Amino acid sequence: MKNAVLILLSILVSMPVWAENVVNIYSFRQPFLIKPILDDFTEQTGIKTNVVFAKKGLIERVKREGKHSQADIVLTSNFSALIQLEDLQLTQAINSDIVNRNVPSIFRDSDGQWLALTKRVRNVYSSKQRLGALPELTYEELADPKYKGKICTRSAKHPYNLGLVASMIAHHGEQNTKVWLEGVKANLARKPQGNDRAQVKAVKEGLCDLALGNSYYFGKMMQDEQQKPWADAVHINFPNQQNRGSHINVSGVVMTKYAKNPDNALKLIEFMTSTSAQTMYASVNMEYPVKAGVELSAMVASWGAFKEDTLPLEKISQYRALALQLIDQVKFDL
Repeated sequence: MKNAVLILLSILVSMPVWAENVVNIYSFRQPFLIKPILDDFTEQTGIKTNVVFAKKGLIERVKREGKHSQADIVLTSNFSALIQLEDLQLTQAINSDIVNRNVPSIFRDSDGQWLALTKRVRNVYSSKQRLGALPELTYEELADPKYKGKICTRSAKHPYNLGLVASMIAHHGEQNTKVWLEGVKANLARKPQGNDRAQVKAVKEGLCDLALGNSYYFGKMMQDEQQKPWADAVHINFPNQQNRGSHINVSGVVMTKYAKNPDNALKLIEFMTSTSAQTMYASVNMEYPVKAGVELSAMVASWGAFKEDTLPLEKISQYRALALQLIDQVKFDL
């Protein structure tokens, strides 16, 4: 009997404590962007967090690991990754009244398979020297021949641009969007290349006068000594303010299908939609909170108020595959 008790105690001591008091996170978002939030969560709840960070390959890893995956949640840096995880049936429903109160329905999946945590705008940057501010600019105008040879952008197949093209299909239909893509391609100053910041640099260097880029990159460039001259050379414009509003992309989160710690995962997801966490997101990464009423960072607030496109992300997601087809059809990146 004594030996049996000792064996049982030995087993209990050797069991991993973290299995009951932890959340395991696969994150596309860089650790420094989420560490303050995770530290605060642990301090308030006593639940520890483990983070595996990678810029690429996490979705494939979750799929490959299957039922043996340790991931409880996946944090994404763009909307396309959320949809890909859902399409691969790697998610489970997030059922929470707290989340539903904090996150507007247009930024949640109707079946709870994903939700947005932060917002960013697909802005158009214009040369201060050559064009000035363009407060009435629309995405549609980017196809106007008056901008021939004046536009720079990264690949149209990148998730940020793919989302914009999908939103154009949602608003204007397939054929009109194809014509628009052909018009924008005809106006390019160079073959699509680089990232969003590289486009603003190209404007500074006089290679083009307009550049597509996400809003938070403007803030990042303003805080970088080397890149600040690029940001100083442009105006940040919010397109379509006279009609539907500017296109919104998001970062977000899913709970994995085989989460080993679903209760703790749900607590973390709820915490990430709270006012305190949303404020930290806004200040650290210069993004827009999804929760209404959360104070913006001083820099983001300095860009001014703007009107958002209110088309639900779930609706836009229905046109991603078609958007990719149209991009290939017009050979946008070639």
